[in-house]
Amino acid sequence: MDSNSTTLQLAMALIERPSVTPEDMGCQQVMIDRLENCGFSVTRLPFSDVNNFWAIHGHSGPIFCFAGHTDVVPPGTIDDWSHPPFKPTIRDGHLYGRGSADMKGSLAAMIVATEQFLSDNQDHPGRLAFLITSDEEGEAKNGTVRVVDWLKKQDMIPRWCIVGEPSSSAALGDTIKNGRRGSLSCRLSISGIQGHVAYPHLADNPIHLSAPALNDLIEENWDNGNDFFPPTSFQISNINAGTGANNVIPGSLDVLFNFRFSTEVTDEDLRMRVKTILDKHNLSYHAEWHLSGQPFLTPIGELVDTTIKCITDATDQKPTLSTAGGTSDARFIAPMGTQVIELGPINKTIHRVDENVSTVDLDTLTEIYQNIVNKLLC
Repeated sequence: MDSNSTTLQLAMALIERPSVTPEDMGCQQVMIDRLENCGFSVTRLPFSDVNNFWAIHGHSGPIFCFAGHTDVVPPGTIDDWSHPPFKPTIRDGHLYGRGSADMKGSLAAMIVATEQFLSDNQDHPGRLAFLITSDEEGEAKNGTVRVVDWLKKQDMIPRWCIVGEPSSSAALGDTIKNGRRGSLSCRLSISGIQGHVAYPHLADNPIHLSAPALNDLIEENWDNGNDFFPPTSFQISNINAGTGANNVIPGSLDVLFNFRFSTEVTDEDLRMRVKTILDKHNLSYHAEWHLSGQPFLTPIGELVDTTIKCITDATDQKPTLSTAGGTSDARFIAPMGTQVIELGPINKTIHRVDENVSTVDLDTLTEIYQNIVNKLLC
Protein backbone atom coordinates (compact mmCIF):
# COMPACT_ATOMS: atom_id res chain seq x y z
CA MET A 1 0.00 0.00 0.00
CA ASP A 2 1.40 3.41 -0.92
CA SER A 3 0.71 6.69 0.84
CA ASN A 4 -1.95 7.54 -1.75
CA SER A 5 -4.17 4.60 -0.77
CA THR A 6 -7.70 5.85 -0.20
CA THR A 7 -8.20 3.58 2.81
CA LEU A 8 -4.89 4.59 4.36
CA GLN A 9 -5.60 8.30 3.95
CA LEU A 10 -9.03 7.97 5.58
CA ALA A 11 -7.62 5.89 8.44
CA MET A 12 -5.03 8.58 9.09
CA ALA A 13 -7.70 11.30 9.06
CA LEU A 14 -9.62 9.39 11.72
CA ILE A 15 -6.59 8.58 13.88
CA GLU A 16 -5.51 12.21 14.12
CA ARG A 17 -8.75 13.00 15.94
CA PRO A 18 -8.17 12.14 19.65
CA SER A 19 -11.51 10.46 20.23
CA VAL A 20 -10.87 8.98 23.67
CA THR A 21 -14.10 7.34 24.83
CA PRO A 22 -16.81 8.59 24.83
CA GLU A 23 -15.58 11.51 22.70
CA ASP A 24 -15.93 11.39 18.94
CA MET A 25 -13.96 14.54 18.04
CA GLY A 26 -15.45 14.80 14.57
CA CYS A 27 -14.68 11.26 13.37
CA GLN A 28 -18.32 10.51 12.67
CA GLN A 29 -18.74 13.72 10.70
CA VAL A 30 -15.88 12.63 8.44
CA MET A 31 -17.67 9.33 7.84
CA ILE A 32 -21.09 10.95 7.43
CA ASP A 33 -19.76 13.35 4.78
CA ARG A 34 -18.39 10.42 2.76
CA LEU A 35 -21.60 8.41 3.11
CA GLU A 36 -23.90 11.31 2.22
CA ASN A 37 -21.81 11.89 -0.89
CA CYS A 38 -22.67 8.29 -1.84
CA GLY A 39 -26.40 8.87 -1.38
CA PHE A 40 -26.87 7.52 2.15
CA SER A 41 -29.66 8.79 4.35
CA VAL A 42 -28.10 9.53 7.75
CA THR A 43 -29.85 9.75 11.12
CA ARG A 44 -27.81 11.13 14.01
CA LEU A 45 -28.73 9.46 17.30
CA PRO A 46 -27.01 11.21 20.21
CA PHE A 47 -27.74 9.86 23.68
CA SER A 48 -26.32 11.74 26.68
CA ASP A 49 -22.65 12.47 25.88
CA VAL A 50 -22.42 9.79 23.18
CA ASN A 51 -22.57 10.32 19.42
CA ASN A 52 -24.15 7.62 17.28
CA PHE A 53 -25.48 7.47 13.77
CA TRP A 54 -27.40 5.16 11.49
CA ALA A 55 -26.91 5.48 7.74
CA ILE A 56 -28.75 3.54 5.06
CA HIS A 57 -28.65 3.25 1.27
CA GLY A 58 -31.47 1.62 -0.67
CA HIS A 59 -35.21 1.49 -0.12
CA SER A 60 -36.26 -2.14 0.38
CA GLY A 61 -35.02 -5.66 0.87
CA PRO A 62 -32.63 -7.26 3.35
CA ILE A 63 -30.17 -5.02 5.18
CA PHE A 64 -26.41 -5.57 5.28
CA CYS A 65 -24.87 -3.49 8.07
CA PHE A 66 -21.34 -2.42 8.89
CA ALA A 67 -20.99 -1.66 12.62
CA GLY A 68 -18.20 -0.11 14.62
CA HIS A 69 -16.98 2.53 17.03
CA THR A 70 -15.02 5.75 16.67
CA ASP A 71 -13.95 5.95 20.32
CA VAL A 72 -10.56 4.66 21.46
CA VAL A 73 -8.96 3.82 24.79
CA PRO A 74 -6.64 6.41 26.40
CA PRO A 75 -3.07 6.33 25.05
CA GLY A 76 -1.43 6.18 28.46
CA THR A 77 1.95 7.86 28.95
CA ILE A 78 2.68 9.74 25.72
CA ASP A 79 6.47 9.52 26.17
CA ASP A 80 6.23 5.73 25.98
CA TRP A 81 5.11 5.93 22.34
CA SER A 82 7.63 5.86 19.51
CA HIS A 83 5.38 8.35 17.71
CA PRO A 84 2.66 10.63 19.14
CA PRO A 85 -0.46 8.43 19.45
CA PHE A 86 -2.70 10.86 17.58
CA LYS A 87 -0.19 11.76 14.89
CA PRO A 88 -0.60 8.90 12.41
CA THR A 89 2.81 7.71 11.27
CA ILE A 90 3.83 5.18 8.64
CA ARG A 91 6.95 3.14 9.41
CA ASP A 92 8.17 -0.14 7.92
CA GLY A 93 4.86 -0.84 6.23
CA HIS A 94 2.72 -0.19 9.31
CA LEU A 95 0.43 2.66 10.29
CA TYR A 96 1.01 3.69 13.91
CA GLY A 97 -1.50 5.51 16.08
CA ARG A 98 -4.14 4.95 18.73
CA GLY A 99 -7.12 3.28 17.06
CA SER A 100 -5.23 2.12 13.98
CA ALA A 101 -6.19 -1.51 14.69
CA ASP A 102 -9.10 -0.91 17.08
CA MET A 103 -10.86 0.15 15.01
CA LYS A 104 -10.34 3.17 12.79
CA GLY A 105 -8.54 1.08 10.19
CA SER A 106 -11.65 -1.08 9.89
CA LEU A 107 -13.92 1.97 9.68
CA ALA A 108 -11.84 3.38 6.84
CA ALA A 109 -11.95 0.04 5.03
CA MET A 110 -15.73 -0.12 5.43
CA ILE A 111 -16.23 3.36 3.99
CA VAL A 112 -13.92 2.85 1.02
CA ALA A 113 -15.37 -0.63 0.33
CA THR A 114 -18.82 0.96 0.28
CA GLU A 115 -17.73 3.75 -2.07
CA GLN A 116 -16.19 1.25 -4.46
CA PHE A 117 -19.23 -1.02 -4.32
CA LEU A 118 -21.66 1.82 -5.01
CA SER A 119 -19.60 3.16 -7.89
CA ASP A 120 -20.77 0.11 -9.88
CA ASN A 121 -23.99 -0.76 -8.01
CA GLN A 122 -25.87 2.46 -7.27
CA ASP A 123 -29.19 0.66 -7.81
CA HIS A 124 -28.24 -2.49 -5.90
CA PRO A 125 -30.86 -4.86 -4.49
CA GLY A 126 -31.39 -4.75 -0.74
CA ARG A 127 -30.08 -2.09 1.62
CA LEU A 128 -26.60 -1.19 2.86
CA ALA A 129 -26.25 0.40 6.30
CA PHE A 130 -23.82 1.69 8.94
CA LEU A 131 -24.29 1.61 12.72
CA ILE A 132 -21.57 3.70 14.36
CA THR A 133 -21.08 4.72 18.00
CA SER A 134 -18.56 6.52 20.22
CA ASP A 135 -19.41 4.41 23.28
CA GLU A 136 -17.83 0.97 22.87
CA GLU A 137 -14.62 1.29 24.82
CA GLY A 138 -16.33 2.89 27.83
CA GLU A 139 -19.57 2.14 29.63
CA ALA A 140 -21.41 1.05 26.47
CA LYS A 141 -24.70 2.33 27.88
CA ASN A 142 -25.60 5.02 25.36
CA GLY A 143 -24.14 3.58 22.20
CA THR A 144 -25.03 0.54 20.12
CA VAL A 145 -27.46 -0.80 22.72
CA ARG A 146 -29.55 2.39 22.41
CA VAL A 147 -29.36 2.43 18.63
CA VAL A 148 -30.56 -1.18 18.56
CA ASP A 149 -33.60 -0.18 20.60
CA TRP A 150 -34.29 2.57 18.07
CA LEU A 151 -33.88 0.17 15.13
CA LYS A 152 -36.37 -2.25 16.63
CA LYS A 153 -38.93 0.54 16.97
CA GLN A 154 -38.32 1.44 13.32
CA ASP A 155 -38.73 -2.23 12.33
CA MET A 156 -35.34 -1.93 10.61
CA ILE A 157 -33.52 -5.12 11.55
CA PRO A 158 -30.34 -6.04 9.63
CA ARG A 159 -30.17 -9.55 8.24
CA TRP A 160 -26.36 -9.51 8.22
CA CYS A 161 -23.84 -7.44 10.15
CA ILE A 162 -20.05 -7.22 10.24
CA VAL A 163 -18.49 -5.56 13.28
CA GLY A 164 -15.00 -4.31 12.46
CA GLU A 165 -13.32 -5.50 15.66
CA PRO A 166 -9.71 -6.66 15.24
CA SER A 167 -10.44 -10.38 15.05
CA SER A 168 -7.29 -11.62 13.31
CA SER A 169 -4.50 -13.31 15.30
CA ALA A 170 -1.35 -13.84 13.23
CA ALA A 171 -2.47 -12.91 9.72
CA LEU A 172 -5.33 -10.86 8.35
CA GLY A 173 -8.45 -12.99 8.03
CA ASP A 174 -7.10 -16.02 9.88
CA THR A 175 -9.93 -15.77 12.41
CA ILE A 176 -13.61 -14.85 12.23
CA LYS A 177 -15.40 -14.23 15.51
CA ASN A 178 -18.82 -15.78 14.91
CA GLY A 179 -19.89 -15.62 18.55
CA ARG A 180 -18.90 -14.48 22.00
CA ARG A 181 -19.26 -15.80 25.50
CA GLY A 182 -21.66 -14.14 27.92
CA SER A 183 -20.29 -11.95 30.69
CA LEU A 184 -21.80 -11.94 34.19
CA SER A 185 -20.16 -10.05 37.06
CA CYS A 186 -20.87 -9.92 40.77
CA ARG A 187 -19.90 -7.74 43.71
CA LEU A 188 -20.25 -10.00 46.73
CA SER A 189 -20.25 -8.48 50.23
CA ILE A 190 -19.83 -10.95 53.11
CA SER A 191 -20.58 -9.77 56.63
CA GLY A 192 -18.73 -10.69 59.81
CA ILE A 193 -18.13 -9.01 63.17
CA GLN A 194 -15.22 -6.60 63.60
CA GLY A 195 -12.98 -7.03 66.61
CA HIS A 196 -9.48 -7.18 68.05
CA VAL A 197 -7.24 -9.94 66.73
CA ALA A 198 -6.31 -10.81 70.32
CA TYR A 199 -9.96 -11.64 71.09
CA PRO A 200 -11.15 -13.64 68.09
CA HIS A 201 -13.93 -15.26 70.16
CA LEU A 202 -15.58 -11.83 70.33
CA ALA A 203 -15.43 -11.33 66.56
CA ASP A 204 -16.35 -13.23 63.40
CA ASN A 205 -13.76 -13.00 60.62
CA PRO A 206 -15.45 -12.77 57.19
CA ILE A 207 -12.19 -13.72 55.45
CA HIS A 208 -12.08 -17.03 57.32
CA LEU A 209 -15.82 -17.52 56.89
CA SER A 210 -15.71 -16.99 53.13
CA ALA A 211 -12.60 -19.03 52.30
CA PRO A 212 -14.34 -22.46 52.03
CA ALA A 213 -17.16 -21.01 49.95
CA LEU A 214 -14.77 -19.20 47.60
CA ASN A 215 -12.78 -22.40 47.20
CA ASP A 216 -15.97 -24.25 46.27
CA LEU A 217 -16.76 -21.58 43.66
CA ILE A 218 -13.26 -21.92 42.24
CA GLU A 219 -13.45 -25.72 42.11
CA GLU A 220 -16.98 -25.89 40.66
CA ASN A 221 -17.34 -27.33 37.16
CA TRP A 222 -19.90 -24.94 35.69
CA ASP A 223 -20.16 -26.76 32.36
CA ASN A 224 -18.04 -28.59 29.80
CA GLY A 225 -18.54 -26.16 26.92
CA ASN A 226 -19.53 -27.41 23.47
CA ASP A 227 -18.32 -27.49 19.88
CA PHE A 228 -18.35 -23.69 19.69
CA PHE A 229 -17.61 -22.51 23.24
CA PRO A 230 -14.97 -23.43 25.83
CA PRO A 231 -16.18 -24.32 29.33
CA THR A 232 -17.57 -21.49 31.41
CA SER A 233 -14.84 -19.64 33.31
CA PHE A 234 -15.14 -18.30 36.87
CA GLN A 235 -12.50 -15.76 37.90
CA ILE A 236 -12.09 -13.72 41.08
CA SER A 237 -10.69 -10.30 40.14
CA ASN A 238 -10.50 -8.58 43.53
CA ILE A 239 -10.79 -9.30 47.26
CA ASN A 240 -10.82 -6.47 49.76
CA ALA A 241 -11.23 -6.37 53.54
CA GLY A 242 -9.78 -4.76 56.64
CA THR A 243 -9.04 -1.31 58.02
CA GLY A 244 -5.36 -1.33 57.12
CA ALA A 245 -4.37 -2.19 60.68
CA ASN A 246 -2.86 -5.56 61.45
CA ASN A 247 -4.61 -5.90 64.80
CA VAL A 248 -8.21 -5.53 63.60
CA ILE A 249 -10.43 -8.37 62.41
CA PRO A 250 -12.49 -6.89 59.56
CA GLY A 251 -16.25 -6.62 59.75
CA SER A 252 -16.86 -7.30 56.06
CA LEU A 253 -15.25 -8.68 52.94
CA ASP A 254 -15.87 -7.57 49.34
CA VAL A 255 -15.23 -9.93 46.44
CA LEU A 256 -15.46 -9.14 42.73
CA PHE A 257 -15.80 -12.04 40.33
CA ASN A 258 -16.85 -12.70 36.75
CA PHE A 259 -18.25 -15.52 34.65
CA ARG A 260 -17.48 -15.80 30.97
CA PHE A 261 -20.15 -18.32 30.12
CA SER A 262 -21.14 -20.54 27.25
CA THR A 263 -24.52 -21.39 25.80
CA GLU A 264 -24.57 -24.49 28.02
CA VAL A 265 -25.77 -22.39 30.98
CA THR A 266 -27.87 -19.28 31.50
CA ASP A 267 -27.06 -16.29 33.67
CA GLU A 268 -29.96 -17.30 35.91
CA ASP A 269 -28.47 -20.79 36.31
CA LEU A 270 -25.17 -19.26 37.42
CA ARG A 271 -26.79 -16.92 39.94
CA MET A 272 -28.75 -19.77 41.51
CA ARG A 273 -25.76 -22.10 41.70
CA VAL A 274 -23.66 -19.39 43.36
CA LYS A 275 -26.47 -18.81 45.86
CA THR A 276 -26.64 -22.53 46.62
CA ILE A 277 -22.90 -22.68 47.37
CA LEU A 278 -22.94 -19.57 49.54
CA ASP A 279 -26.00 -20.72 51.46
CA LYS A 280 -24.39 -24.10 52.09
CA HIS A 281 -21.74 -22.29 54.15
CA ASN A 282 -24.30 -20.25 56.12
CA LEU A 283 -22.81 -16.92 55.09
CA SER A 284 -24.42 -13.55 55.67
CA TYR A 285 -23.98 -11.84 52.32
CA HIS A 286 -25.33 -9.49 49.68
CA ALA A 287 -24.74 -10.03 45.95
CA GLU A 288 -25.02 -7.32 43.28
CA TRP A 289 -25.10 -8.82 39.80
CA HIS A 290 -24.37 -7.18 36.44
CA LEU A 291 -25.01 -8.91 33.12
CA SER A 292 -22.84 -7.32 30.39
CA GLY A 293 -24.06 -9.57 27.60
CA GLN A 294 -25.55 -12.92 26.74
CA PRO A 295 -23.58 -15.48 24.73
CA PHE A 296 -24.41 -15.57 21.04
CA LEU A 297 -23.47 -17.66 18.04
CA THR A 298 -23.86 -17.10 14.31
CA PRO A 299 -23.77 -20.62 12.84
CA ILE A 300 -22.59 -21.68 9.43
CA GLY A 301 -24.86 -19.99 6.89
CA GLU A 302 -25.09 -17.07 4.47
CA LEU A 303 -22.84 -14.61 6.26
CA VAL A 304 -20.23 -17.02 7.60
CA ASP A 305 -19.95 -18.96 4.33
CA THR A 306 -19.70 -15.81 2.24
CA THR A 307 -17.07 -14.30 4.53
CA ILE A 308 -14.95 -17.45 4.48
CA LYS A 309 -14.99 -17.49 0.68
CA CYS A 310 -14.11 -13.81 0.36
CA ILE A 311 -11.22 -14.15 2.82
CA THR A 312 -9.93 -17.25 1.04
CA ASP A 313 -10.13 -15.50 -2.36
CA ALA A 314 -8.17 -12.51 -1.04
CA THR A 315 -5.60 -14.25 1.18
CA ASP A 316 -5.42 -17.91 0.07
CA GLN A 317 -6.19 -19.11 3.59
CA LYS A 318 -9.29 -20.52 5.22
CA PRO A 319 -10.14 -18.72 8.46
CA THR A 320 -10.90 -20.37 11.78
CA LEU A 321 -14.23 -19.69 13.50
CA SER A 322 -13.82 -18.54 17.10
CA THR A 323 -15.87 -17.37 20.07
CA ALA A 324 -12.84 -16.50 22.23
CA GLY A 325 -11.99 -13.11 23.67
CA GLY A 326 -13.94 -10.46 25.51
CA THR A 327 -17.21 -8.79 24.68
CA SER A 328 -18.03 -6.45 21.81
CA ASP A 329 -21.03 -4.52 20.57
CA ALA A 330 -22.01 -7.61 18.57
CA ARG A 331 -23.66 -8.77 21.81
CA PHE A 332 -26.29 -6.05 21.37
CA ILE A 333 -26.87 -6.74 17.67
CA ALA A 334 -27.20 -10.53 17.73
CA PRO A 335 -30.39 -10.62 19.89
CA MET A 336 -32.26 -8.88 17.04
CA GLY A 337 -31.92 -12.14 15.12
CA THR A 338 -29.16 -10.68 12.96
CA GLN A 339 -26.38 -12.88 11.59
CA VAL A 340 -23.37 -11.06 13.04
CA ILE A 341 -19.64 -11.68 12.91
CA GLU A 342 -16.51 -9.73 13.79
CA LEU A 343 -13.84 -9.30 11.14
CA GLY A 344 -10.92 -6.91 11.26
CA PRO A 345 -7.13 -6.50 11.50
CA ILE A 346 -4.56 -8.33 13.61
CA ASN A 347 -5.23 -7.68 17.30
CA LYS A 348 -1.66 -8.04 18.64
CA THR A 349 -1.16 -4.33 19.45
CA ILE A 350 -4.67 -3.20 20.41
CA HIS A 351 -4.88 -1.13 23.62
CA ARG A 352 -1.07 -1.13 23.76
CA VAL A 353 1.60 1.50 23.31
CA ASP A 354 2.57 1.83 19.63
CA GLU A 355 -0.70 0.33 18.37
CA ASN A 356 -0.34 -0.29 14.64
CA VAL A 357 -1.78 -2.02 11.59
CA SER A 358 -0.23 -3.27 8.37
CA THR A 359 -0.86 -0.81 5.56
CA VAL A 360 -1.17 -3.69 3.08
CA ASP A 361 -3.78 -5.31 5.31
CA LEU A 362 -5.93 -2.17 5.15
CA ASP A 363 -6.31 -2.51 1.38
CA THR A 364 -6.87 -6.27 1.62
CA LEU A 365 -9.54 -5.75 4.29
CA THR A 366 -11.22 -3.19 2.02
CA GLU A 367 -11.28 -5.77 -0.78
CA ILE A 368 -12.75 -8.44 1.52
CA TYR A 369 -15.47 -6.11 2.82
CA GLN A 370 -16.42 -5.02 -0.69
CA ASN A 371 -16.64 -8.58 -1.98
CA ILE A 372 -18.82 -9.66 0.96
CA VAL A 373 -21.28 -6.84 0.28
CA ASN A 374 -21.30 -7.63 -3.41
CA LYS A 375 -22.04 -11.33 -2.89
CA LEU A 376 -24.80 -10.76 -0.32
CA LEU A 377 -26.61 -7.87 -1.95
CA CYS A 378 -26.13 -8.55 -5.68
